Amino acid sequence: MAINLQKGQKIEIGLSKLTIGLGWDPNEGTGFDFDLDASAFLLNKDRRLVKESHFIFYNNLCGLGHNENNPCEKNGCTSGVFGVRHTGDDPDGNSSDGDDDEAVMVDLALLPAEIEEILIVVTIEDYEARKQNFGQVRNSYIRIVDETKNEVVAKYELDEDFSIETAVEFGRLYKRNNEWKFEASGVGYKEDLGYFVNKHYSGEVIK
Repeated sequence: MAINLQKGQKIEIGLSKLTIGLGWDPNEGTGFDFDLDASAFLLNKDRRLVKESHFIFYNNLCGLGHNENNPCEKNGCTSGVFGVRHTGDDPDGNSSDGDDDEAVMVDLALLPAEIEEILIVVTIEDYEARKQNFGQVRNSYIRIVDETKNEVVAKYELDEDFSIETAVEFGRLYKRNNEWKFEASGVGYKEDLGYFVNKHYSGEVIK
């Protein structure tokens, strides 16, 4: 039976292959499509990106960047270069048909040794021009799925009213004493995706 997590709750994972699924339902009548983007930051012990390709998002689905020679995008691989694979962008929040809107597939056995945290953030594309925030989003959740058994082992439903926030840290996988754990974060920010890149990486922001 899946564990229903509360904000700030931490659990041991005990899995190697898992999917981090994220879902949401934008309110209707905002006048624009609601483009929410999930991103994964592969961080070292200092909570830094060692290299820009450790930032997994809609233009870098598996660590090989966004280009026609990317075998992950061509062949639909599930592991990615670093054991992490983003399943792709859902540009309007209406493509999931009740299932996860976006997901990040993880094989912890393939992660580089220096990676000790996978931070999952969801941001709103072009929120200023569209005058959008997370207060206009409902039924938001993050869940952990055991890939081997295809079973949900834990789920965290964000029930806060983020009335001004435009980005939310949904949760994070992190390693302690060589064991992987998951924390249900639920921390809101009035920021864009670039804020998190600049926070964790000292190089140039990826476009």
